[in-house]
Amino acid sequence: MSKEITQQTTGQARPIEYTTPAVDIHQDGDGYVVEVELPGVSKSGVDLTFEDGKLIIIGHREQKEKGGRVLLQEIRPADYRRVFDLDPTIDPSSIQATIEQGLLRIRLQKAEAHKPRKISIN
Repeated sequence: MSKEITQQTTGQARPIEYTTPAVDIHQDGDGYVVEVELPGVSKSGVDLTFEDGKLIIIGHREQKEKGGRVLLQEIRPADYRRVFDLDPTIDPSSIQATIEQGLLRIRLQKAEAHKPRKISIN
């Protein structure tokens, strides 16, 4: 887990412990697919940002309200964070993401100018 200091609305800093999610990355045609495990995180709990050449992934799992008396509770709220430095050949405007069953899938495409191209011989 990593810690990062954030400001609460009271103005006092408090550490947030982030869990580093597991990630798979593979090449797919002229781009890449990044798969990030975010168990229990819904679409509204994901913050995906591209800034200064970095892909920043933050996920938050809320505590679910349960009816009745709690006998055992091991599933807790969680904050996930992972940051990647992207290759400058990636086109930031083409980044797409989906989340399904706790798996965030991010598609990264190379910019047209950086894609391989066939050169004809005259």
